[in-house]
Amino acid sequence: MKLKKPVLITLLIVSVLAYAQDKNLINKDHYHKVIVKDLINPWGFTFLPDGSMLINEKDGRLIHFKDNKKVEILNPPEIYLRGQGGLLDIELHPEYKTNGWIYFSYASSKGEGDGGNTAIMRAKIKDNSLTEKEVLYKATPNTTKGQHFGSRIVFKEGYLFFTIGERGNRDLNPQDLTRDGGKIYRLHDDGRIPKDNPFVNTKNAKTAIWSYGHRNPQGMKINPFTNAIWTHEHGPRGGDEINIVKKAANFGWPVVTFGINYSGTSITDKTDKEGMEQPVHYWDPSIAPSGMAFISSDKYGDWKGSVLVGSLKFQYLDLCTLKDEKVVKEARLLDGLGRVRSVEQGPDGYIYVGIENLGIIKLIRGKNEN
Repeated sequence: MKLKKPVLITLLIVSVLAYAQDKNLINKDHYHKVIVKDLINPWGFTFLPDGSMLINEKDGRLIHFKDNKKVEILNPPEIYLRGQGGLLDIELHPEYKTNGWIYFSYASSKGEGDGGNTAIMRAKIKDNSLTEKEVLYKATPNTTKGQHFGSRIVFKEGYLFFTIGERGNRDLNPQDLTRDGGKIYRLHDDGRIPKDNPFVNTKNAKTAIWSYGHRNPQGMKINPFTNAIWTHEHGPRGGDEINIVKKAANFGWPVVTFGINYSGTSITDKTDKEGMEQPVHYWDPSIAPSGMAFISSDKYGDWKGSVLVGSLKFQYLDLCTLKDEKVVKEARLLDGLGRVRSVEQGPDGYIYVGIENLGIIKLIRGKNEN
């Protein structure tokens, strides 16, 4: 039987939609409470020692949430707001109680050329305003492209680690140690280059680089059970990855990938190559991951030890059960609540989740009896 053209088109659309659907099961053994209302894009947030929150809105506003009130902190970083760029992650210095330093990643137009690139700043808060602002790193060159700024921040053993995406220049930046983009970086807390960074003696290399061959890492956390740095990054169409970061390691993009171009054409026929790291896990179809947290508290029963990853594309929180550093099971939490942008375990042991056009919610396991 010969199918008519409209029927063929319909079947193609159905096929594509079926392929694009996420396969993870929905977990209903949880509920949530909205803690901070009416946020647009809470790209990053962190808890102060008194339990209040500092929240980065991507549009450039830094918000202090305390006693159920939102107060805007004055004099935030000057941002380049374009596409995926804006005010991004925020993290406290491990010794914040004594030194008061707060660290930001953001898109900045400072430097030569049109457009912007990712920058790292530290500052302190005094009289409801940022003071003592210091730019510790600014990626170059600027570009007007709106994609792949990264960027997450963690501290490990006193060192500052941060991610910068390859800024949409996959064929040049990720594999070139002389260029910024598609890298994870390591600095002292004041911006100095550590003498034992892997490429300090490599000619013309960006000496802050710790690992390379990344695409667009928007999740990074210290695994509290192993003390290793875990990241996840956006792949192209298919091929989002979770990786365990290693010194001097090449994570392969775009030489190896489990994804394809958005048009459906091939990027490479290689998913592995000697000298390049393999991911802990990859998603196909892509979930568009953002935000990441490990469950290390006892608030969630046998979920303890799992890693949580937000899905922008499918609008849920992915509960990834781990065994021997591999994802062995996944389940959808907070299904359909909105695009999950940021995830943190709070000082009270509960998981808090930043959801676009909603706010920050508290995840509670069990049935809601209210």
